[in-house]
Amino acid sequence: MTTTKIWHSNVTPAELNEKGKSTMNEHLGMEFTEVGDNYLRIRMPVDYRTVQTYGILHGGASVALAETVGSIASTLVIDPAVEICVGMEINANHIRSAREGYVHGTATPIHIGRRSHIWEIRITDDEQRLICICRHTVAVMDKASFLSGSGRGQG
Repeated sequence: MTTTKIWHSNVTPAELNEKGKSTMNEHLGMEFTEVGDNYLRIRMPVDYRTVQTYGILHGGASVALAETVGSIASTLVIDPAVEICVGMEINANHIRSAREGYVHGTATPIHIGRRSHIWEIRITDDEQRLICICRHTVAVMDKASFLSGSGRGQG
């Protein structure tokens, strides 16, 4: 079975990581690791930056990872010269805890529409056990309107 490539242009994990410098991505240790034909993969350490007081992965860190990979996946689908993507909604089901190593998030599309995208993000540990599953909805807007403040959702 062949998979159709969904990305607007070719990009490498190294390029995505470079763009994430001086952002929450870098602060939490997020690293893009793979760009497949129809999925994007990222990882994040389970360490002092991402755990809660019981020493397990913070649910908010999982959601931050999911929103990052889903939003960046959407930006790779659109034409960035004329469109911009912003998150609209995210939900998360936390399945099991993680105490060490890395968690890995994989975003795959559920729906790629003209004005919205929906992504499934599966977060697993180093042994591929499911830690969290998320669904992330992203709005696709006209870039010029958004930047001028006249785009949808501007107040």
